[in-house]
Amino acid sequence: MTYNTYADILRPAARRQALVYDFLLLVGGSILLFASAQLTIRLPFSPVPITGQTFAVLLIGASLGSVRGGLVVLLYIAEGLSGLPVFAGGLAGPGIIMGPTGGYLIGFVPAVIIVGFLAERGWDRRVLTTLAAMTAGTAAIFLCGLAWLSVFQHPESLLTIGLWPFIPGAILKIVAAALLLPLGWRLPGLFED
Repeated sequence: MTYNTYADILRPAARRQALVYDFLLLVGGSILLFASAQLTIRLPFSPVPITGQTFAVLLIGASLGSVRGGLVVLLYIAEGLSGLPVFAGGLAGPGIIMGPTGGYLIGFVPAVIIVGFLAERGWDRRVLTTLAAMTAGTAAIFLCGLAWLSVFQHPESLLTIGLWPFIPGAILKIVAAALLLPLGWRLPGLFED
């Protein structure tokens, strides 16, 4: 059984209006990713910054679903590759994807698809299932990020510079999403499947 995502609730029935609506969601989602990338804290011991992007990716997946969410992340990556300064700290270009942090950016794609797919199955309706969906999405980001970072870093320091400093923030983002998303579905009369 599939469920509506938040974005499906307001989607117009008319085809042309629905296409405009979807386009605006894609642009809006890429702007959200850009804005969240600018919330950057550089760590002196790691090439990987702390950003708000993971939280944005999780919310985009749950709110827009797997297809629209995946398209948002692909649009965002294409914008950065084309030279628009949308990556963390206003950076851009293929060198970012090919550099140490590129795996984390690529990991946004499976993460948003996983979270979106699970939201389309109702996992964003309850705190525990939302926690599970957000954890799965976050794990996808870390797996891709660490796999690519291992090309640039010695295996002994990999977890120290690419995972452990980010766990507290990841937990906060996952918990925040798990508390916010199910709450929205409980607003009386606002969201009906």
